[in-house]
Amino acid sequence: MPALQRFLAMLLADLRVRTRTARFWCVLAVMMVAAWWCLPGADAPYAVVMLWGGARGSFSSAWVGMVLAMAFTLLLNLGGFYLARGTLVRDIETRVWELLVATPMTRRAYLLAKWASHMLVFAVIIVACLGVGLVAQWVRAEDRGIDLMELVKPVLLLTLPGLAMTAAAAIWFDLLPPLRRTAGNVLFFVLWTTALAVGVAGFEAKSPVVREGWISDAGGLLVAGRDFHRVREAQTGKPQGYGFSLFSPAPKAGIVRFEWRHWTVRPMDLLGRVLWLLAGMGMVLLAVPLLDRFAARTSGREAQVRAPGLALRWLGTVLQPLARMAFGALVATELTACLRERPRWWWLAWVVVLGLQLFGQPEGMRMGLLLGWLLPLDVLARGALRERDQRTGMIVFSSAGAVWRVLASRWLVAVSLLLVCTFAGLTRLALQAPLQALAALAVTAALASAGLAFAAVCRNARPFELVLVAAIYAATQGATLFNVQSAPLPTLRLHLMVAAISWVAIAVAWPRLINAVRDAA
Repeated sequence: MPALQRFLAMLLADLRVRTRTARFWCVLAVMMVAAWWCLPGADAPYAVVMLWGGARGSFSSAWVGMVLAMAFTLLLNLGGFYLARGTLVRDIETRVWELLVATPMTRRAYLLAKWASHMLVFAVIIVACLGVGLVAQWVRAEDRGIDLMELVKPVLLLTLPGLAMTAAAAIWFDLLPPLRRTAGNVLFFVLWTTALAVGVAGFEAKSPVVREGWISDAGGLLVAGRDFHRVREAQTGKPQGYGFSLFSPAPKAGIVRFEWRHWTVRPMDLLGRVLWLLAGMGMVLLAVPLLDRFAARTSGREAQVRAPGLALRWLGTVLQPLARMAFGALVATELTACLRERPRWWWLAWVVVLGLQLFGQPEGMRMGLLLGWLLPLDVLARGALRERDQRTGMIVFSSAGAVWRVLASRWLVAVSLLLVCTFAGLTRLALQAPLQALAALAVTAALASAGLAFAAVCRNARPFELVLVAAIYAATQGATLFNVQSAPLPTLRLHLMVAAISWVAIAVAWPRLINAVRDAA
């Protein structure tokens, strides 16, 4: 009984800490708005879940629950990771872990409590979104019969097992020192897109084990797709294609609606979903033997300071003209520190990126530029937060005018790093099409400005990291966000507007951030 009391106490303490942060309420508000837009009216030009032939279910409780479960698979599995992670790192870096070691709480109970607190936060968001779903069901008036069991069933069976894996990933990424910061955030996005692609690819498989068996992906897409196929064939009496689309435009012929008032889950599918839930808990338990070892290690930033990258002795000579000026000395010092703490793998990636920019075909050069803009992500996202993270705000901002000098220095350092990572592509564009090079420079200025703006407004590096990684990924899939080669003028205008909006946000949020840093110091 005392063990259960300690477990629940930690669970509730974590929940209180999270619900006191602006980040939690921002994510909750975004998810609630998203839940409303996931259930559009009959004349809407899109559908969140659209089956083969342009069909979707009428908004009964069962279909509302299914739509929201699919939306959670995309949105909450990704955003929830960035919301949940950090609590274990906080315990380690604030030395709270040393106090917990002295209590009767076991390592197993401690990690399971952290995992359960992640799940509890997810549950709060899900309950709020389901409430929005009920309101939308009543307002859309396609089927006003309320059935709470059918509403909740898809979330319990499809969403929660996937979130269990997300919560377990947050534990592991917090535990492993190399993954506690930007590298971990980028890696999880890659893993999330890969897992999503694997789930979608399952619809293309001809194997009866996939189409008729119990195998499913973590997000439950295969389970939903199998049941959509089974129900629609029974309703129409005609062969139906496997698979469905998410967030798709309505077909020209209009959306066909069908009844979906009850979801019958096969026992084998229920077993498959339970196995994913148990797999999430098993991942947490696998971390127990490693907890003491990794908790004793320093954070990624401290490890970089202790074991820097290349010496770069020539850098002082190159930056010497800049260092002769008072403000230039600040920029040169910060730029030198940023470059010297780059690990060796970063420089290897830099060589590959420059090779793509210099020798690649137009598509290869485009990929090289995208990767070059992504390579200094940690500096872009965390530049404005350095004094807060290192608790040096009282010293750094003590002199007159230091607040704005530091801001200008951080922007110039970010721009310089972006130029270091893209100068080969910029030179090639300048020789071939100067307007394209100008558009690429606008992208560089906009990214440096947006990184500072996000950090100043959110006071956290993760939002910008997620936005930039998602934007780069969308660009690799054909989005025109960074289309400096085929549409240089629209890209130039877009990123000049982004830079202008960013500086308005910086002008408002930067002084407030500095005051908060001073107060904390």
